[in-house]
Amino acid sequence: MKRTVNTILILILSFQLYAQNLNTEITENTDTPYLLGKIDKAGLEGENYKSWFTKNYDDYKPNSDIVKTIASELKNYTITLFMGTWCGDSKMEVPRLYRVLDTCDFPTEQLTVIAVSREPNMYKQSPEHEEKGLNIHRVPTIILYKNGKEVNRIVEHPVKTFEEDIQNIITVNNYKSNYQIVAAVDEILNKKGIKGLKKKQKKLLKKFEGKVSSMFELNTYGRVLYATNRIEEAVAVFKFNTKLFSNEPRTYMSLANTLGFSGKNEKAVEVLESAIKLFPDNNDLKQNLEVIKSN
Repeated sequence: MKRTVNTILILILSFQLYAQNLNTEITENTDTPYLLGKIDKAGLEGENYKSWFTKNYDDYKPNSDIVKTIASELKNYTITLFMGTWCGDSKMEVPRLYRVLDTCDFPTEQLTVIAVSREPNMYKQSPEHEEKGLNIHRVPTIILYKNGKEVNRIVEHPVKTFEEDIQNIITVNNYKSNYQIVAAVDEILNKKGIKGLKKKQKKLLKKFEGKVSSMFELNTYGRVLYATNRIEEAVAVFKFNTKLFSNEPRTYMSLANTLGFSGKNEKAVEVLESAIKLFPDNNDLKQNLEVIKSN
């Protein structure tokens, strides 16, 4: 009997500890509260989030025919969702995803939701760093796993709709998520390092030139690398971005600022001086140069 009571107490304490770590809300030193770490639907229905979560959840009507075809098979998967309650795309897309999963009667215990930070020193990271090694550069990111292995992911927003994208992933799985340039660069860096990226640069330029929506695809990825102390890799990505978007002054500023923050002011000055020759009328470049020279 005593042993049973002790077991029950341990279970209760474990549950309480888990509950304390769920739906943590950050309210200090921030203009608006945000959730951080592991969360669930109840957290998103909380006072500070229900205005956008409930509306976007109720407004979305999944395709019932597709839902019928995916509901059963989807239960063989687990899903990890990374999001930011401060992020416009997360506010729009996450409620829609929940609506699809609820309509499919997807088991809640097979869904893990991680809210990441927006602070510069923790940019798109969580307190327990569940995002480590997963290339979480945009939120929301929805990763589908089967038998413990990643099958595919939906990045920032569906290519079509959540139900259509999921249908592709759990059937033919020829699905290509958004930001394929980032996926390609990240794979090269992880397998071949910075030298590998330099060797593959021409092939990447040929493959992706004109197919990348904006400089911010790689720019945001570079910011994540820098925030996770992968500084040399971040610099390499920003350099590559100046090749991919050679006509975009902001790529040179991102590279120069990263070099400057890393204590490489001379190289940062070189980048900006070269950029000013290309864009002699750009005052932002000139102001950036003066700031770096004054440091």
